[in-house]
Amino acid sequence: MTPTPARDRRHRPTTGARARLALAASTVPLLVLTGCASDAGAEAAATGVVDYWMWDTNQLPAYQKCAEMFEAEHPDQDVRITQIGWGDYWTKLTAGFIAGTGPDVFTNHVSKYPQFAELEVLAPLEEHPATAALEPADYQDGLVDLWTGPDGHQYGVPKDWDTVAVLYNEELVAEAGLSPEDLEGWRWNPEDGGSFEDLVAHLTIDENGVRGDEPGFDKDHVAVYGLGISEAGGSTAGQGQWSAFAASNGWRVTDEPLWGDHYNVDDPALHETLDWYFGLTDKGYMPAYGQFNAAEGVNAQLASGSAAMVLDGAWMISTYAAMDDISVGTARTPVGPDGTSTSMMNGLADSIVKDTDNPEGAAQWAAFLGSAQCQQEVARAGVVFPARQDATPIAADAYRQMGIDPEPFIAPVEEGSTVYFPVTKFGADVSALMTPALEDIYANRVPASTLTGINDAINVLFETDETEGS
Repeated sequence: MTPTPARDRRHRPTTGARARLALAASTVPLLVLTGCASDAGAEAAATGVVDYWMWDTNQLPAYQKCAEMFEAEHPDQDVRITQIGWGDYWTKLTAGFIAGTGPDVFTNHVSKYPQFAELEVLAPLEEHPATAALEPADYQDGLVDLWTGPDGHQYGVPKDWDTVAVLYNEELVAEAGLSPEDLEGWRWNPEDGGSFEDLVAHLTIDENGVRGDEPGFDKDHVAVYGLGISEAGGSTAGQGQWSAFAASNGWRVTDEPLWGDHYNVDDPALHETLDWYFGLTDKGYMPAYGQFNAAEGVNAQLASGSAAMVLDGAWMISTYAAMDDISVGTARTPVGPDGTSTSMMNGLADSIVKDTDNPEGAAQWAAFLGSAQCQQEVARAGVVFPARQDATPIAADAYRQMGIDPEPFIAPVEEGSTVYFPVTKFGADVSALMTPALEDIYANRVPASTLTGINDAINVLFETDETEGS
């Protein structure tokens, strides 16, 4: 957004808001609930400015086109888009609220919005005629539920959805004597890894050219790993790493699909999954902790030929399609002990800041972001699967034209074999407890059963929640 002198004059939070913020201050940076309100409001409303923040640079051109279409229909509104990378996005968003320079509408994540909603930063969509008129049935099943709080209010216009699948170097797979059909219907189990681990081992090659399933394989000097890995430990729920394996082994993050109040990271099904998954590093089939720069992403390992296969999310498809030196194939996640090929499903949304100084324009823009007109434009760009059902086949065609088969990402949604990214209270606290514990399992190879103590600490948060029911 473009700061203006007027935006330095923003309302301070109310006494009630300060009390809520004080309660939250132990776990998150202090938020001041100004949004884009206050004296600057009159000026911005008069000019019809809508400040919109997002983090994905790949999607920026498509949303700029959406803004142009919106402004053509609403000549009294001026959409100003600010793109900030994920690494700085939430910090700057928080700072923007504090300084009174935050957005009117912003791309939101399910791991963040429960706390924003609790702090009353977000406007319920039903409060604005433009967003209240949106039809839930237009969006993929489950996405509206994902953005509906326990209070029954919807806090985001569904923007897109994603699942996780396997992406592989077609040349390396062919050199291993394998075909795409060998990757169909593959299975895994926590005892010996099943046919999935067999293929991972065969695709692994040491510096002497010996494969991981051949005698004399040197696990300490590997040239090509069968399976790449990035993001140490997988953060809270292993979305792009081990979540598909754990889910197909019967593990569920919480006691309810959404807004659960009891975590299950003490489940032996999770522990045996993690011990097997990170145990691939002990065998030399997957990179050890710190071997690659996590900031470069797992896609860099595939692009460089350091890994033959990786797990990654649908939001990265266009990045893999743009790899000039390799041909990338896709495959479903392996079938697990429960007989399913499962994927964690997440979906972003666009949220309206409650104290926006331009509520009508902000709501009109948020509604337009969820319209067929905008989401089909985004679909044609091939940068994400938009949330609307009518946009999915358009995005799929765009990916095919790029040379990437999107079906392994779409199939779990069509089959209903997905699990939600966890949406609960205390997201920042849970992440603060889980992330180092999972890194410890990956880096130091401590038993996954050590998560039992973490589970107790997490659930104490819910058991002692004084805000419950308030």
